[in-house]
Amino acid sequence: MYRVTFSQVAKIAAVSTIAISSAFVSAANAQSVIKMDGSSTVFPVMERAASDFQKSGGSRVTVGVSGTGGGFKKFCNGDTDISNASRPILQKELDACRAKGISFFELPISYDGIVVVVSPQNTWAKDLTVDELKRIWAPGSQIKNWSQVRKGFPNVPLKLFGPGPASGTFDYFTEAIVGKSKSSRTDYTPSEDDNVLVRGVAGDRGALGYFGKSYLEANTSRIRAVGIIAKAGARPVMPSDTTIQNATYQPLSRPMFIYVNAKAAKRPEVKRFVTYFFNNGSKIVKQARYTPFAQNAYSQILANFNKNKVGTIFGGTVDIGLTIGELISRETR
Repeated sequence: MYRVTFSQVAKIAAVSTIAISSAFVSAANAQSVIKMDGSSTVFPVMERAASDFQKSGGSRVTVGVSGTGGGFKKFCNGDTDISNASRPILQKELDACRAKGISFFELPISYDGIVVVVSPQNTWAKDLTVDELKRIWAPGSQIKNWSQVRKGFPNVPLKLFGPGPASGTFDYFTEAIVGKSKSSRTDYTPSEDDNVLVRGVAGDRGALGYFGKSYLEANTSRIRAVGIIAKAGARPVMPSDTTIQNATYQPLSRPMFIYVNAKAAKRPEVKRFVTYFFNNGSKIVKQARYTPFAQNAYSQILANFNKNKVGTIFGGTVDIGLTIGELISRETR
């Protein structure tokens, strides 16, 4: 008969204790990781915020890039703590979150301008009207050559690049330019990675594309922005921090957001991260080459977060041309 000695029992107990302790530690470590995903446009801002937060002694933050729509799918399924979005949450996403019992904070983080860009080899298109852009991008558009865009433009094939349908930039651009969110011609090169779009436009004399302004700022030697003429007879307006902040760059100025799971926000590390960002918002946003709000706006947004103001100020739609004052003062629903 096999007999177990006291020392063997002690060793077994010690090993079991270590295993259980390790399991608890692993669970605690997993809990302390802050998971973010979503917009490729918002990514540079939140990647910077995550890096700075971790350097300051904060918890680990992961930042994925699934596009705004892809990010909301994960968020409303409870897979992430924070969703990065380049447009407001849509009704179908609201419904998905409610079905899972997920409430959230909707927190604007900065302004952005959607830039319309061409190759530096394009010497003719200095500006484009909203009507011209609509005719180019509308569903079923047959414009395939620059000569069809405006009289006097050369006979050069038009090659289009833009965000994919999961992108918030795609949603906002189609709403602002075509007049209906997600309404677009499909014969273009789509990508959720804006760096792919930059390379595509840079490499083709006849290319035209659109994406967030920070990707233009990082590639000024490779691509060129065109001015936007909002109405007939108006002067073209170039995207800049000033024209985006004062809303003269229309209709392609927009706010960007993070959506924070209300349950996750009760975790100390998540609350510390949100607090860290809004206490340093202006600096972080500038470093990421975006257009910040005034610091007092960040303070007010953080105050709303601390007052537990959950919900959205939007009705499941994309509103065009909102100011920061309107974003902060509107009541959530």
